[in-house]
Amino acid sequence: MKECLECGEKIIGRSDKKFCSDLCRNAYNNKLNSDSNNLVRNINNTLRKNRRILEEACKEDKAKISKNSLIRKGFDFSFFTNIRTTQKGATYFFVYEYGYLALENDFFLVVKDRKP
Repeated sequence: MKECLECGEKIIGRSDKKFCSDLCRNAYNNKLNSDSNNLVRNINNTLRKNRRILEEACKEDKAKISKNSLIRKGFDFSFFTNIRTTQKGATYFFVYEYGYLALENDFFLVVKDRKP
């Protein structure tokens, strides 16, 4: 007889069965995926927080905000979804549809991309 991969109980039923119950199957798979899920969850939480901060700062299509204001609100500059460089050479960092461009004197221009 085979044993359950999660709890070690004897398995009754089909010959290709790996778990004694749905509970054991779910517990096994949750353990298997928990490390990678935590990493992805933490990254997504940081991206959502950054997006929310930029959304609050940019009520219209464009806004100007200081670096200190962003940091005070918990913005993490190391997390963004993509980078766009304009024809003039300006580099925008985007968090989903909100982008920011470094200006002089520790200010940032925040823009919202209206493209679908």
